[in-house]
Amino acid sequence: MQIFCKALANPIRIEIIDVLNDKELTLGELQNETGVLKSNLSKHLSLMVSNGILVQRKEGLNVYFKLSTDRITTACRIMREVLIDNLRKQSELINNLK
Repeated sequence: MQIFCKALANPIRIEIIDVLNDKELTLGELQNETGVLKSNLSKHLSLMVSNGILVQRKEGLNVYFKLSTDRITTACRIMREVLIDNLRKQSELINNLK
């Protein structure tokens, strides 16, 4: 679980998950969607595949990427909600100190 969470601890990888939410895209399509340099994007995709976040398939010269499960999106949404709750609590504590 810790390795999985570390794999998600990067804004580019979170963006990749958001882009692939309900579709399958090639490296080139992902590059167009994210604006990330191809070499950098390839490293992120490789890490995400090796950690089970994404699956890939080859078709001709293209490699397609998609989320390994819809639960990835759900997990990211839940983690976002927890972070937002924590930020609200911290903000309330700071406001109460004033």
